[in-house]
Amino acid sequence: MARALCCCGGRVAEEESTFLGSATFSVVDLLKSRDQQISLNLRSSDDLAAVGTVVVSRMKMGEIEDGEADHITADIQGQKCALVCESLHGTTNDKDYGPRMSALFKNPVCKVYRFQTVDSKWMLVREQMAESTLSFTIPKQLITLHIQEDSRRIQELKDLGELSPHWDNLRREVITRYDQVIRSYQENLEELDKLTGPSFKPSCSKAQKYLEFIPINLHTQRMRVTCPRKTDAFYDIITVGAPAAHFQGFKSGGLQRLLGRYENEKKSYSTAYQCIYYSPEQTARARDVLGTLSELQPLIGSLADRLLHAAQQRCAHALRDTLKSLAEKTEQFVHALKDELVKSALLALHAARPGYVSKTQTQTPPLQTRAPQMPSHPGQTVTEPDAVVCNNVAGEQTPTKAEPPPPAGPLERQDSIPHHKEYDEEEWDRVWANVAKSLNCVIALVDKLQEQDNNNQESTPDQALADVITSHNPTGEWREQLSPLVASLKECVTEVGDRAQKSMTFVLLQEAVCSIPQGLFLQQRRDVVFSQALSALACGFVMRLYAGLEDKGFLQQLHLVGLVAQFESLLSTYSEEIGMLEDMETGISDLHRVTFRITEAKSDDPADLQPVVSGRRDHYTVEVPLPQQSFQMIPPELREGKPLQVYPVLFNVGINEQQTIAERFGDISLQERINQRNFEILDGYFKTLSDKVPSECLPCFQTQMDVKELLETLGQNVVTKKRKNVEILWLAGTICRRLNGIRFTSCKSAKDRTSMSVTLEQCALLRDEHQLNKDYFIRALDCMRREGCRIENVQKNIKCRKYAFNILQLMAFPKCYRPPEGTYGKVDS
Repeated sequence: MARALCCCGGRVAEEESTFLGSATFSVVDLLKSRDQQISLNLRSSDDLAAVGTVVVSRMKMGEIEDGEADHITADIQGQKCALVCESLHGTTNDKDYGPRMSALFKNPVCKVYRFQTVDSKWMLVREQMAESTLSFTIPKQLITLHIQEDSRRIQELKDLGELSPHWDNLRREVITRYDQVIRSYQENLEELDKLTGPSFKPSCSKAQKYLEFIPINLHTQRMRVTCPRKTDAFYDIITVGAPAAHFQGFKSGGLQRLLGRYENEKKSYSTAYQCIYYSPEQTARARDVLGTLSELQPLIGSLADRLLHAAQQRCAHALRDTLKSLAEKTEQFVHALKDELVKSALLALHAARPGYVSKTQTQTPPLQTRAPQMPSHPGQTVTEPDAVVCNNVAGEQTPTKAEPPPPAGPLERQDSIPHHKEYDEEEWDRVWANVAKSLNCVIALVDKLQEQDNNNQESTPDQALADVITSHNPTGEWREQLSPLVASLKECVTEVGDRAQKSMTFVLLQEAVCSIPQGLFLQQRRDVVFSQALSALACGFVMRLYAGLEDKGFLQQLHLVGLVAQFESLLSTYSEEIGMLEDMETGISDLHRVTFRITEAKSDDPADLQPVVSGRRDHYTVEVPLPQQSFQMIPPELREGKPLQVYPVLFNVGINEQQTIAERFGDISLQERINQRNFEILDGYFKTLSDKVPSECLPCFQTQMDVKELLETLGQNVVTKKRKNVEILWLAGTICRRLNGIRFTSCKSAKDRTSMSVTLEQCALLRDEHQLNKDYFIRALDCMRREGCRIENVQKNIKCRKYAFNILQLMAFPKCYRPPEGTYGKVDS
């Protein structure tokens, strides 16, 4: 069955005149009709009266019909209305939402239109909007990761060992704060696990505590266009409320302002608490070191055990490959710790121990320790000062550690503080260098063993002699010779890792002390905003990936450079919305810490097709599983799990009456800075793309202007002083589509202003790319806004089919962003 809705296309004052009536008919009856058309009686919405008739005709794409077949003959004389065919809610089109995507996108709403082209042909336009399960699955995974990360941080603080009473009290206070955050996150997670029903958060729930991690009104929207003699084209867009901490409010501004104020306050707190002030870059570096340690230290231990297993089996190929991996990971480990921050933090930690007395005199100049040179390949060894000496590598391998200089004698003390060994600043250099030197010993021995084995094989004339040699070289001999050196390497790695971990934990302890209590509250706010932003990004990435699985150029671009994710914002720079924009700016910027990987799904079960998030606050990886058949279609680089980059950019132009106030009496510098900064990022991305990817990989559009010209025009617009310069948004959106990017549109709730923008963009694409008749442009725009997916979105959010505007507000809007009469009215949103 199908349903025909008949809507008035003219501008009339009375709301009742915008909906004439509806009728239901069977497609089978239409197909069987000899006249290729059927006549239907229209009934009013209450089914009490007949309001007119409509003739539904059978038609092939590309036919030119006589007369005005797209019009409805109604009882209201002189009014002709556009025909909208609406599919039932909950149905899907396999072309758009097949089995792969149905696991992630739910409750679709579909609308179908027919519009005339400039050559009097007809195009069929299908509009489909859907919710995404990622609105909830991504935030729940992130909250779990935050709980795990903060729990590890508490354990690391406890593992610092004995501290002076001053530092021990501060540590207890910080642990208490972390416990409070963990309990709050656990409560959030428990509440989210109880939820059932729709897969989106409506705008009326944006300030609810337990939903603060969930993106507001996240939906996907796809417009598919079918034209005669042309292949189908489709255009995707993700709509989402601006990522912002609505529950916490905006009285003091958003993240961008709060973080700047917080850094200034930290300096004064560091003096009050007798802490060292660490800059954001230094604390980020400390977290990076901890992350590297947690990743590489167990990996090095595992590779070392595999090396011994290969030695026991006397498998030369496995031995060589494992040694290469071990050398690479150990090199990364050593270079990650080649940082003055680690060295200085060790001294600060030593000073925080009980009974510490600072050195008052330097008896001898410090020894300059040369950093060890890592081998460039497993066969290369390096001679270093004798911190670790390999005796007789060809025979007995007994690593011996060089004796450290004797500790200085106890200092004369006049108080009751216990005697404390003076800190040896060169000790860290020796311990750190021992890792590389231990690895060199392992490499040298493996090379010697393989050389001996090759010589034995070359000198063996027959199998009998080979058996004799083998009998004198039992399979466990290689392992026995390697075991002491491998054990020494693992011991050195463990010792260095333990010291570095404690030093970096002490850096983060001082940062947490200086930030009590505001710092952890700001971290919570940042977690909330980032969760909303990442949910939208993951949704857009998955949708774009599924759409491009058969596009070799897109897949090449994906693994060589990555994708641009362009966020369009319609927030004003006045009142609370300036705080939302400050939150959004930080949240979108934080997305540069995210990479994606494509994996093979265990099965086609919907649960196995859900993206999986891993990592920590400074870096996250989103794994996107593909069904086996789809996974085999992608290039080897993607199948091997190469990290895929995303370049987030944000452009904002306020369009409402609050922006009018900001432009005339307030400050729009935030908007100007955001647009200029993100233009530079977009321009840099295009230059990188141009260097690495052939232009043939990019999609073809009817628009004659190339991307370079579009960028130049955009660059001019972002520095031009012009009120409500929405051309910035149009240009940025066009460039994004030309670069195979992911498009997002946002306002406060992704409901009203967002609907105006999305429908305008869709009609502009029909006009520019599919030759929509110019006489139909306004009619098509009004039709989409009145009866399309976006008014359904409004209904889903606030249970009312009206955009939340009043006539005075709309007077401040650019004309092309104003809805048709009868579709708006001030309502609570």
